[in-house]
Amino acid sequence: MRAVYAATQSADAPLAGLTVGDLETPAAPEGFVRVKVVASCLNHHDLWSLKGVGLPQDSLPMVLGCDAAGIDDDGNEVIVHGVISSDGWRGDETLDPKRSLLSERHPGTMADYVWVPERNLVPKPAELSFEEAACLPTAWLTAYRMLFTVSPAAPGSTVLVQGAGGGVASALIALASAAGYRVWATSRSGDKRQRALELGAEQAFDAGARLPERVDVVFDSVGEATWAHSLKSLVPGGTVVTCGATSGPAPSADLNRVFFLQLRVLGSTMGTRDELVRLTRFLVATGVRPVIDAVLPLDDAAQGFRRMLDGEVFGKIVFRH
Repeated sequence: MRAVYAATQSADAPLAGLTVGDLETPAAPEGFVRVKVVASCLNHHDLWSLKGVGLPQDSLPMVLGCDAAGIDDDGNEVIVHGVISSDGWRGDETLDPKRSLLSERHPGTMADYVWVPERNLVPKPAELSFEEAACLPTAWLTAYRMLFTVSPAAPGSTVLVQGAGGGVASALIALASAAGYRVWATSRSGDKRQRALELGAEQAFDAGARLPERVDVVFDSVGEATWAHSLKSLVPGGTVVTCGATSGPAPSADLNRVFFLQLRVLGSTMGTRDELVRLTRFLVATGVRPVIDAVLPLDDAAQGFRRMLDGEVFGKIVFRH
């Protein structure tokens, strides 16, 4: 079958191992069902896999991709939930210590077909295109959980989204503004700050800028580059919700500030199948739609990976199969 896969890995030259070509069709694990992929979506996770982070070398070649929308063998239009829980796990799958994402242990979504447990299929609303639906299972689901499950702030609160332009950040801006939050955003790029305003942010600031007032919650997926600013931007008793560290995972903890101002740091990872269902309902009810930077043929996947590696993306890059 045709696939986009990691053939080799390199921390310094990740795209060197990116291959578009034919792979032998894998044997489906017991209990997995087949989905014909119509659209898949690119995430930083795919770049990390090519860099050798989280994907063992002995698992190569590995089909990349965590996100997909497509058609199952019964003809149903579905969205693929990319968190694969272990056999027998019950409850919140993001808390399963043996969970994995598609493209870690099982072949990912950037192929003609993907196989997943039947419970990982979510009906695709007719109101969403396949391209829009493919954006949801990682970035948009992560943003939904951060905002509505993990964050303690209610609508009407002031929240700051660091790094406007990334998939999670753009989703947070759109979801939070639609839900009645007062949304501020930061970016080093003037163009991305303008895009954040168009997406629903009330104000947008240069990265690291002093804010007019402190905020209730900061959503930070950037890590080292923004962490000090995130902590300084909070009201006493405020909260940072973090879901990633694209600029590095080890900033100064600044513990004096954390305990003196009684700040909270909350981690959030992906989301559950039930949250994905609720996310689709939220989009249908509000009219909010994923921000798509580009839709490319699967054969041109390298172009999308390059744009993400160079930081030229606002929203999501989608591959049409």
